[in-house]
Amino acid sequence: MEAAKSLRRRTSLHFFQFFIFSLAIVLFLMSNIPTVSAAKKSRTKAYKSYIKTVCNSATYPKDCYKPLSVYASTIKTDPVKLYRVSLFITIKAARKTSSSISSLWRLKGLSLTEREIIRDCADTVNDALDELQQSLTVMANLQGTDRKSHMENIRTWVSAALTDEGTCTDEFDGQKVSNAVNKKIKKTVLNLSKMTSNCLSLLDSLNC
Repeated sequence: MEAAKSLRRRTSLHFFQFFIFSLAIVLFLMSNIPTVSAAKKSRTKAYKSYIKTVCNSATYPKDCYKPLSVYASTIKTDPVKLYRVSLFITIKAARKTSSSISSLWRLKGLSLTEREIIRDCADTVNDALDELQQSLTVMANLQGTDRKSHMENIRTWVSAALTDEGTCTDEFDGQKVSNAVNKKIKKTVLNLSKMTSNCLSLLDSLNC
């Protein structure tokens, strides 16, 4: 009987000790949640600050920072990752622009001049897309020994892409084009040109 009481006391004591230990663990974890969250916010803030500083040297700082800041946790403070992401989002914009221009073929009542402009712009934007993709391919070898040569190749490809985008909008000079075609093409191509121009100016952030 006494042994049973002793066992119950020990069992109760162990349960109480386990309860106290578990409660301490829970309280410890809960007390660290704000700290972890605050630390994460602090790092993200630092990453975004880095991106903003780099983008201040871009041709269009606001157009540079807004899309890149979304990838702050990926970029961190790595200039190579920043440039790779910059090329990546510009390529996405080029694909969207190409699709947007191609969709104009569905408009009714297009003149022969408008059809030629749409066709030529689609071609030049696709050329720009290919050149930007070539730049991203070169980025994969940037850590190699011939870094300077790779950088020059990237500069050449991005510059060519920017020239092609400008060629598209030049098609409108002296031509009679409807507002629907004019606004659609110029708006999307102008946005793409800003992003491509930023890619060109951000090359210096790689410190080569």
